[in-house]
Amino acid sequence: MRVVFMGTPEFSVPALEALHAAHEVVCVYCQPPRPAGRGKKDRPSPVQTRAEALGLPVRHPASLKGAPEQAEFAALGVDVAVVVAYGLILPQAVLDAPAKGCLNIHASLLPRWRGAAPIHRAIMAGDAETGVAIMQMEAGLDTGPVLIEARTKIGAEETTADLHDRLSAMGADLIVEALDRLDTLVPTPQDAVGVTYAAKIDKAEARVDWSRPAVEVDRQIRALSPFPGAWTEIAGERIKLLRSRLAKGSGVPGQVLGGLTIACSDGAVEITQAQREGRRPMGTDELLRGLTLPERLV
Repeated sequence: MRVVFMGTPEFSVPALEALHAAHEVVCVYCQPPRPAGRGKKDRPSPVQTRAEALGLPVRHPASLKGAPEQAEFAALGVDVAVVVAYGLILPQAVLDAPAKGCLNIHASLLPRWRGAAPIHRAIMAGDAETGVAIMQMEAGLDTGPVLIEARTKIGAEETTADLHDRLSAMGADLIVEALDRLDTLVPTPQDAVGVTYAAKIDKAEARVDWSRPAVEVDRQIRALSPFPGAWTEIAGERIKLLRSRLAKGSGVPGQVLGGLTIACSDGAVEITQAQREGRRPMGTDELLRGLTLPERLV
C-alpha cells in the first residue's frame, strides 16, 4: 500500500520502521523541530531523525488547518494514513483524503484511557492489563471503531518506560497485520460503557505524599518513571524516584524503615532506583553511599 505516516516521539519509531519494511511510505509527517538542550537549538523529533535516515521525505507543518496544507496532503494520493502519537488534530479534510481512511495506533484497550497519557494512567490506576488498539479515526478524541487489538499484562514492578517499549513494539507488529487484513477486518464501535480519559500528566502530580497508602505511592512512582519522575526531598535536595515495589513494614508516614523502604499510611514502599540532581539513575546501595537519610521523609 501507499502509506503516509504521521508520528513524532520515540514511541512511533518502531511502527515507522515496520511500515517502511512492508509497504511504500510515501511521506512522513511529524511535529516541527523544537528547541532542546543547553543551547536551545532546534532538535528534530525521533520520527524525523529516523525517517531521514531511511531516506523518506518529511514534512512538519505547524498546523493542518489551512487549505494549502490540506491540498498538499491530499495530493499524495495514498491508500491509508497511519497515525501514532502525532500531536496535531487532523481536520476532516485530512481524515477523508486517504482512500482507505486514517488508522491510529493507540496505547490502550479502548474505550479505556482515551487521550494523551494512556500508559501512565493505566499504571497509576493499578490496571491489571493494557494493550494496543488499531482504530479507524474520526473527528472525536479516540472515539473511532476498533479494527484489531492486542493485550498484555502489566507487571507488578513495571514502569511507564518498560510498558512504553513493549507497547511500541506491539503496535508496530499490529499495524502491519491490520494493513494486511484491512479489507476483511470488521470495525467494532467502542462501547459507551467503560470510557475513561487519560489526562496529560501534570508535573504537580509528581511530589510523593507519604501519607497516602503504599499501593498508591508505588503506582505513582512507577507511572511517572522516567518522566516527569515522582520525587521526594532529602536534606533539601530533590530526589527523583524511578523504581519501587511494595514492601513489608509499617510506621509513621514518611518514616525510613531501613535502606530506602519508606512507611506510608498503610504499608510501605521500597525504592529500588533513584536519581540525584545532576546525576545518573542509580540503585539503592549506590545512592545511600553518598546520601544521609533523615529518620523521616516529609
